[in-house]
Amino acid sequence: MKKFLAMLLVLAMALSLCACGGGDRDNEDGTYRIALVTGLNDITDQSFNQATWEALERFSGEYSSDIKYYMPISDDNSARIAATERAIADGYDVIVFPGYTHGATIAEVSELYPHVKFIALDVAKADILSAALANRGIAYDNNPDNYELTDYVYMDNVYCATYQEQISGYMAGYAAVKLGYTKLGYLGGMAVPSVMRFGYGFIHGADAAAQELGIKVEMKYAYANQFWGDADITAVMDTWYGSGTEVVFSCGAAIWTSVAEAAKKAGGKIIGVDVDQAPVIDKDYGAGITLTSATKGLAPTTYHTLVEVLVKDNWTAYAGKIEALGIVSKEPGENYVQLAESTLFEEGKFSREDYVNMVSALYDGTITVSGDLSAEPTPANVDMKWLGNIK
Repeated sequence: MKKFLAMLLVLAMALSLCACGGGDRDNEDGTYRIALVTGLNDITDQSFNQATWEALERFSGEYSSDIKYYMPISDDNSARIAATERAIADGYDVIVFPGYTHGATIAEVSELYPHVKFIALDVAKADILSAALANRGIAYDNNPDNYELTDYVYMDNVYCATYQEQISGYMAGYAAVKLGYTKLGYLGGMAVPSVMRFGYGFIHGADAAAQELGIKVEMKYAYANQFWGDADITAVMDTWYGSGTEVVFSCGAAIWTSVAEAAKKAGGKIIGVDVDQAPVIDKDYGAGITLTSATKGLAPTTYHTLVEVLVKDNWTAYAGKIEALGIVSKEPGENYVQLAESTLFEEGKFSREDYVNMVSALYDGTITVSGDLSAEPTPANVDMKWLGNIK
C-alpha cells in the first residue's frame, strides 16, 4: 500500500509537470532544469563535485538552463535519496550524480520517478546492483556478471559512465619512474573498484617503465579506509616520506591533504587524481610539489552527455547504458583518461612528446593495461610492500 501511494504521488507530480510544460526543454520559460546531487563535500572539493558542477555551469552558459546543486546533510544513502527527492520536488527533471555512492540512490529512486533522467558518473553496475539486492534481502556474491541488472532495477531513465582508471594510473606510474623516482607510494581512499583500478594501473605503469630502464623500484601500497585526511593519515605519510618515499599517488577525494602536508615537510612529491589538482595543491603546499595528476573526464562526460541527451534529444542512445570510458583518440586531450596538463615533463626523461607517443600506443593497442581486480598485481621490477588499511 505504501509503495502504491508513493506511485500515485509520483504520477500526480508527473502530470503536474506536464501541465506546466515541465520536462527537459518543454518548460514554459524554455530552459533545461538540471540538478547536481553532490557527495558529502561541496562544489569546491577540487574533485568530483567541482568538476561536475563546472561542466553544468559551462552547459548553462551555452544553453538556457536552470541549474542548482543539492548537498546531502550526511554521508549516507538516506541523505542522498532525500537530497535527490528535494531536487525533483523543486522541478528538476535531469539529475546528475557524481560518484559511486549514488548507486544506492539510483536503485531506490529510478522507478519512482520515471519522468526524470538520471546521469551518473563513476557509478558501476555493482554499485547499483549491490544496493538493489540488499533492498530485496538477497545475498550478493560480489560478481555483477552473474546478474541481469534490469531484473532488479528500473534503468530506462538512467545512464552511467564509468572510467578505465587503470589507464591513467598506468600513465602516472610510468611517468613517475621515467622522471627518475624509484621509491613510490600509493595511498587509496578505500578499496572500491575505481580506487583499486587506479592503484593497480599505477603498479603496471611503474613496472613497465622500470623494465624499460632496467632498474628495480620500490612501492608502498595502502588504503586510508576513508576519503579525507586527518592527523593519523598524515602521521603515516610522515613515516613514508621519512623512510625514503619520494612521491605518493594520493587517490581518494580529500586524503590528498594528509599526503601533501607530509610531502611539504619532507620535500617530496605528490600525484593527484580525478582532476588536475596542481593548482590547489601547489598553491597551498608549494610550487612544483605536484608531479602530475591522473585524471578522468568528469567534466567532458557531463557536458557532452547533456548536449547529446538534451540539445540533440538523443536520450535513446544513452538510456539504460553503463559505459566504461577510456582512450578514444591518439590526441591526449581528447581522451576520457589522461595525465594533467600541469605534468612536470622533462626532456630526456619523460617529455610531452613521450607522453603523446604513449597515448598513441595505448590507442592502437601496442600498450594494453589490465583492469582485472581479481588478484593483486605481481610486477617483475617493482618491490611491493602491501600494507592493507591504515585505519
